[in-house]
Amino acid sequence: MSNQGSVAAATQVKVVQPGGGRAGQLAPGIGVVFKIDGEDSGGALSIVEHPFDVGALVPPHIHTLEDEFSIVLEGEIGFRSEDREVVLGPGGYVVKPRGEVHAMWNAGATPARMIEVISPAGFEQFFREVADMTQAGAVEAPVVAELAGRYGLPFADPDWLPDVIARYNLTPPPGA
Repeated sequence: MSNQGSVAAATQVKVVQPGGGRAGQLAPGIGVVFKIDGEDSGGALSIVEHPFDVGALVPPHIHTLEDEFSIVLEGEIGFRSEDREVVLGPGGYVVKPRGEVHAMWNAGATPARMIEVISPAGFEQFFREVADMTQAGAVEAPVVAELAGRYGLPFADPDWLPDVIARYNLTPPPGA
């Protein structure tokens, strides 16, 4: 019996060489490199790479339409989801289920990098739209918030955020 659901099959081979993929900036200190898009996987998943500068923070948010699976490649990345917090080094994995307030940050003294597997696909388009906006110039927080709303991604302001910022000497994005 097949457990394929309604996900279509990939229709062609796609090769992304090491270091390949379109790169962009999401916020100060947070980048994105597009590796596998939803069209490549029949909608099952997308894969992006996120470089984090020292002190960079992805502000708390909630995914309502997809789950995220992260693999740390370099440096140390902190993750907080609801009341669970962990710092992972290279080779560490974390599952961030939809519906939970979570944030990520560079928890170390050197640049960090992670792979993000997003399932189902589609949210990579939010990253693409933000990267296009930042390439065109400064992006205002209300514009990003409106765009995030279209992708089912509300931002949050949990009571634990000031403590995380202080402990890791983080620089939140403007408007966060």
